[in-house]
Amino acid sequence: MPNRLPQRPRCAHEPDSRALALAGCGALVPDCVARTLAAVAAPDLETRIAELDQTVRTIEQVLDLDAMRSELAELQEQVSVPDLWDDQAHAQQVTGRLSAVQAELDRVESVRQRLDDVALLLELADEAEDDQGSSAETRAEAEAEVAKLAKTVEALEVRTLLSGEYDSREALVTIRSGAGGVDAADFAEMLQRMYLRWAERHHYPADVYDVSYAEEAGIKSTTFAVKAPYAYGTLSVETGTHRLVRISPFDNQGRRQTSFAAVEVVPVLERTDEIDVPEDEIRVDVYRSSGPGGQSVNTTDSAVRITHLPTNIVVSCQNEKSQLQNRASAMVILKAKLLVLKRAEERATLDTIRGDVQGSWGDQMRSYVLHPYQMVKDLRTEHESGNTTAVLDGEIDDFIEAGIRWRRGAERAAV
Repeated sequence: MPNRLPQRPRCAHEPDSRALALAGCGALVPDCVARTLAAVAAPDLETRIAELDQTVRTIEQVLDLDAMRSELAELQEQVSVPDLWDDQAHAQQVTGRLSAVQAELDRVESVRQRLDDVALLLELADEAEDDQGSSAETRAEAEAEVAKLAKTVEALEVRTLLSGEYDSREALVTIRSGAGGVDAADFAEMLQRMYLRWAERHHYPADVYDVSYAEEAGIKSTTFAVKAPYAYGTLSVETGTHRLVRISPFDNQGRRQTSFAAVEVVPVLERTDEIDVPEDEIRVDVYRSSGPGGQSVNTTDSAVRITHLPTNIVVSCQNEKSQLQNRASAMVILKAKLLVLKRAEERATLDTIRGDVQGSWGDQMRSYVLHPYQMVKDLRTEHESGNTTAVLDGEIDDFIEAGIRWRRGAERAAV
């Protein structure tokens, strides 16, 4: 007979391997076994809370909450000024920034408060071990809250990756139907609804500026704005060609069709109607008015010519009798020309950011397959979802977060 090692007597309340297996399968086990299993699982939950706490600390350092609080105090002081709304453009900029900073600060502080609460909840569960039912219920509640917190912290962590020059701006989204005829036009409208539903889910205001409807169904193109902080940084990863595969509802033979739509996302640039022209950037020349004579029109040096030195734009005015009036009129003309020049430069910047997006096979970034199987897959990040209905109804946060992480990784690799 082979020698056998002596076996340690098993405690009456200690779970054996069979009990553990049954517990893993969801079978009913004795209360004493359940309590032991909960004790074994406790360190894992505490570890997860500790990891979340460390991640939140890193986020707080990156966002610099003290600087945010200081900025918030300054903005609140500006808002309290009585004559703030004398300059409506400035007032809107200040109040908008105030709302954005307040929302961002509240979001981080809320996560920190929830994390502290769940840690306290776990301590209460440990203290209530004598009350078996109460302890298990409290621990289950803590487990559920940790799972929710993990997703919230992950989304907050992604926000810290948005550090581009325009990432904090609002977004202008343009969708154009591509190859695929009426199916492509219908797909463009489906994408518009998807993004508007996404904005609605996050309580982001969205304004549709333009829609060009197709002849049979769907839309040729659409442009809308998502008015929320970091909307551009968030949605910019959606730029590219989207591809739809399905049984066409417009084909009387019920054939499978592939169609394309191009999505283009650009930031809303800060534009003002008032141009500030420093005195040291202009040269003012006065001369005698020309043209038909009249009382004091061409008998005094009342005409004014203003040259904008940085751009070499020259404007002049001689219609008024007074030199001061002509100067004021010439400044109005100069500011108008500078505003046109500024907007032209902004358009050039947008063209550079926008790039060249074509609605065809060449640069597709995501596929929406509704037949013969159902799957939405991002071809850059490999992230996918089988719930196509939910995705087309605006549940695209996981795709966006994966895209932001992918872009961040690509940027680091390029350095």
